[in-house]
Order: sequence, then structure tokens, then C-alpha cells
Amino acid sequence: MLWVKAFHIVFVVSWFAGLFYLPRLFVYHADTRDAAGHERFCVMERRLYGITTIGMLGTWIFGIWLLLLIPQWLSAGWLHAKLALVVGLSGYHGWLKTRVRAFAEQRNDKSARFYRIVNEVPALVLVAIVILVVVKPF
Repeated sequence: MLWVKAFHIVFVVSWFAGLFYLPRLFVYHADTRDAAGHERFCVMERRLYGITTIGMLGTWIFGIWLLLLIPQWLSAGWLHAKLALVVGLSGYHGWLKTRVRAFAEQRNDKSARFYRIVNEVPALVLVAIVILVVVKPF
């Protein structure tokens, strides 16, 4: 079980690294006006999104594996709250894909300031998830 938990954490860290960095790339990309800069950001965003997706998939796979090993967690309120946040974060991950596409197709309609604000979402979710998992308040 400890190996499964360790890999779950590794994939969570990988996923969050991408969720933190991708909107930051959008901040800079939104202010880019030259074609070479635009192309460079498109490549970086596409590759980072791919790596981030691997992090998300690994998080889900090892998380479900943990639940199969410790099914009693399924009756815990803290886990229900955590899973709700993870589902929401997965939706946010999908929304980031729509932004990667919008930039690639040169139809981004959001400002750098918007992406600075959006960049805070995964940080808030991370704090909540860590508190739920460590403190188990429910």
C-alpha cells in the first residue's frame, strides 16, 4: 500500500506542477504580439498540457487503487469532500485544454490579468485537499 500511496503523491505533485505553470504561460502568451513568440508559447503549452495530463491520469489511477486497498475510506466525509475537489480540478484541467486550443488558433479572448487570477485556483484547491487528507475534519 505504501508504494501505491507514494506513486499517488508523485503523480499529484506532477499534476499540480502543470496546473500551476500552464496558466502562468498563458499570462505571458496573452501579452505576446510576435509570431515567433506565439509559436514558442504554443509548443510549450501543448507539451506541458500533455505532461500535466499524465500527472492527472496517474493521480486518478493510483487514487482509485488506494481506494480498492482501503475501501473503508469510502465512508469518510473527508474523502467525499476531497473527491469533489478532485473532480472539480479535473474539470479545470479540461478547461485549460480549451485555452491551449484557443491560443493555438489565435482566438484567445482573455487578458493576462484574467490568467493571473485563474492561476490561483489550483493553489486554493491544493490547500483544501491537503487539509482534508491530513486533518480529516469530517
